[in-house]
Amino acid sequence: MKRAIQIFWPSFIVGGIGEALFFTVFDPKELYLFGEPTSLSRLAVYSIGFFLCWAFAASSSAFTCFLQRGAADINRLCPLEPTTRPPGCPKREEPDAG
Repeated sequence: MKRAIQIFWPSFIVGGIGEALFFTVFDPKELYLFGEPTSLSRLAVYSIGFFLCWAFAASSSAFTCFLQRGAADINRLCPLEPTTRPPGCPKREEPDAG
């Protein structure tokens, strides 16, 4: 839960700022989608724009959290059994050790 809050709260703020900056420059009624003018209301375009900005900011925050994992976090999740891990692995158990 803490990680989700660390990702979604800052991205919510950045999404709001991004939407405000984008729609300060562009009018929602003048946007085209696949060469056709949008038939959505201004409120719908503002809502979709906010959620897109929020999603981009959230993916950026999530990727940053993913890259901040330490070696202990990564090595803790080894899919191999202790006896089949490669030689030199600190978590390897020798099959003949008893």
